[in-house]
Amino acid sequence: MTLFGRAHMPSFAGATAWLNSEPLGPAELRGQVVLVNFWTWTCINWLRQEPYVRAWSQAYRDDGLVVIGVHTPEFSFEHDVEGVRRATEERAIDYPVAVDNDYAIWSAFANRYWPALYFADRGGIIRDDHFGEGRYADSERVIQRLLGVERELVCVEGRGVEAAADWDHLRTPETYLGYSRGEHVASPGGVVAPDERRAYVLPERLRSNHWALAGEWTIERENVVLDQAGGSIAFGFHARDAHLVLAHRAREPISFRVLLDGEAPGASHGVDVDEEGNGVLDNARMYQLVRQHDPVRDRTLQITFAAPGAEAYAFTFG
Repeated sequence: MTLFGRAHMPSFAGATAWLNSEPLGPAELRGQVVLVNFWTWTCINWLRQEPYVRAWSQAYRDDGLVVIGVHTPEFSFEHDVEGVRRATEERAIDYPVAVDNDYAIWSAFANRYWPALYFADRGGIIRDDHFGEGRYADSERVIQRLLGVERELVCVEGRGVEAAADWDHLRTPETYLGYSRGEHVASPGGVVAPDERRAYVLPERLRSNHWALAGEWTIERENVVLDQAGGSIAFGFHARDAHLVLAHRAREPISFRVLLDGEAPGASHGVDVDEEGNGVLDNARMYQLVRQHDPVRDRTLQITFAAPGAEAYAFTFG
């Protein structure tokens, strides 16, 4: 049941840029069914939802469906329009995207979530909404009902980072690393000096759902920044997949290595890591470090960076 009742869809006039389209307003959208999708390019929940939104756009555009992606940044680096453009290209998004760097559209919709879906009828009235992943069949039926069509639902299978989570074995929550939202820090002494360079060491034992630093790091408001080559982050987790949102402030890409329980991940490597655990931090995005090939159990990953300047923001799991 939509929170909006019979509210008209808010304006997109606050967009700071548009991708894949000229700016869209009431005149351009009149008579169309509109699906609005709020996203941000590092969000694992959006990444796993996106193959469905993409498929709906392709399957129903000739019936009168217009999908509008609204990119509202979570982290400061996600204000980069070229980063948004790169993400749309990597995800093969060909529908219009409104860049919402000032949160104007987010505020107009009174939105609070990534991802979020809003379904508007041909008269511009919001008839339904959904927050987070899931409910895909019901969402597609809402689209069909608003369009006045009835046929078999599209077949969608997410691959790579877009694959559905292994919900039955997911026991580790999203975890932020910066001091504004960070928690479960297991390095001895915890966050001893926000915004100051300090040496950290790993604890003798790392509990599940906790993380720790080793080496010279600065813990900033929304991230941790490596100050000296060879620094590591360790995380104890219970999930099939482990991801880390990374950026860097170095002049060149930074190589890294991931170990799983102290060894190369082998067949359990993520899409951004090879069997030996080697990867490269180039663009600011979410990196999949682990996809467990064996039965899911408690594991410890450790990522070590070869050069200073690596920035780590949040771990997510699936």
